[in-house]
Amino acid sequence: QVRLVESGGGLVQAGGSLRLSCAASTRIRSTNKMGWYRQDPGNQRELVADISDGGSTNYADSVKDRFIISGDIDRNTVYLQMNNLKPEDTAVYFCFANDPPWGTYYGQGTKVTVSS
Repeated sequence: QVRLVESGGGLVQAGGSLRLSCAASTRIRSTNKMGWYRQDPGNQRELVADISDGGSTNYADSVKDRFIISGDIDRNTVYLQMNNLKPEDTAVYFCFANDPPWGTYYGQGTKVTVSS
């Protein structure tokens, strides 16, 4: 059973930074993409950023120029450096890893709270 384990969430003041980390408990051999979603109560899940095995990245407009995704898809690790955090970034952040054709794995989530 593959588990994705996240860490790095917490409480930070607006303008501060946090770095999220995610690693798979066992090797996912066919992963071609990993990334992060976020969700806060009352809102839909939002794709924050992802990175493919070719190295290309994708960001939500709301986090461009503030967040940086990095990782090693072959080693099933992904990171999210979050800078200039805003109260609207408050959410639970979930790591994911695609494993075609079998589906997608998700982590349990790590909570990020940004105070104003």
